[in-house]
Amino acid sequence: MTEDELNDLTVAVCESMPGAEETHPFGPESTVYKVAGKVFALISAGSGSLGVNLKIPPEDGEALRQVEGITAGWHMNKKHWITVDFVDAMDPALLTELIEDSYEIVRSALPKKTRLALDDPEV
Repeated sequence: MTEDELNDLTVAVCESMPGAEETHPFGPESTVYKVAGKVFALISAGSGSLGVNLKIPPEDGEALRQVEGITAGWHMNKKHWITVDFVDAMDPALLTELIEDSYEIVRSALPKKTRLALDDPEV
């Protein structure tokens, strides 16, 4: 996939997450997706190429950084975040899984009442 297609995929997956909110706290060149005010994805060209910062379980970091196009989180805690560059070699299925996992890590740390409200907005 091209850089633009991977960006479009990332936006679509982020926007499909329950309660996801698109913000631009760092200006128009960076898009930050949050759930209940907590960041789960940051799309920018900050590392030199367009990519997305995603939260990961710390124990998965070393293995993920062995994948072409994945590095330690740019301007983030290197133990808890990775940067996925939108390079041709990036597997769209892996990117989708990493976005969903990042969302779930952040969501799981939210208070129970907030998590339930995400599942059922009528709560």
